[in-house]
Amino acid sequence: MGSEEDALEFTRSGIERRQQLVQLAREGDLSLAKEFFSDGDPRVRAASIAVLSENDALDESFIALGLSDRHPLVRMSMARASAQNSSISVLKLLSDDDYAVVEIACWAAGEQIERNDSIIEALSGIALEHEDALCRESAVAALGALGDVRGLGSILEATQDIATVRRRAVIALAPFEGQAVTDALQLALSDRDWQVRQAAEDLTKYLSE
Repeated sequence: MGSEEDALEFTRSGIERRQQLVQLAREGDLSLAKEFFSDGDPRVRAASIAVLSENDALDESFIALGLSDRHPLVRMSMARASAQNSSISVLKLLSDDDYAVVEIACWAAGEQIERNDSIIEALSGIALEHEDALCRESAVAALGALGDVRGLGSILEATQDIATVRRRAVIALAPFEGQAVTDALQLALSDRDWQVRQAAEDLTKYLSE
């Protein structure tokens, strides 16, 4: 079907295959979604994952293939699916080499019910150490969404990061309480970035109601 580079172009055949598998899935037929899981176009493979996930049809073999796929678009699709499918290892996706995959995986981790030590530890590590600011921001948001006290220390440290991460960290403090939280909010009220100050003001008002 051509090289991976060729497949990255929006070819008519790739678009048609995606449309076909989506249309059949709407009619209750997942045969093409399964067949195209190994398609040469990564966008088609990603669409197959999305369709199979929406229909609770991602079995162990498909999950293994998706997690090990060479293209980040496919792994990004797996990350999105992991938000609703605990069978998909979000922990593996959190350690992906591609930053876009990690960012989505952080969001997905925040959507999951599971809050084990490994997930909190991985998110905390990303929040504090990842070189990509969007990944740090996404990890902080996930820790806030989980509301687990084990992640509070990392959120507090993130209030000293760059402005976008600081703002997200302030918002992520919402589920928590205590003197450390109060102190962080008080400091954020005088932050040099107006969005950080606004987030702190909004949260302070919310917590005082």
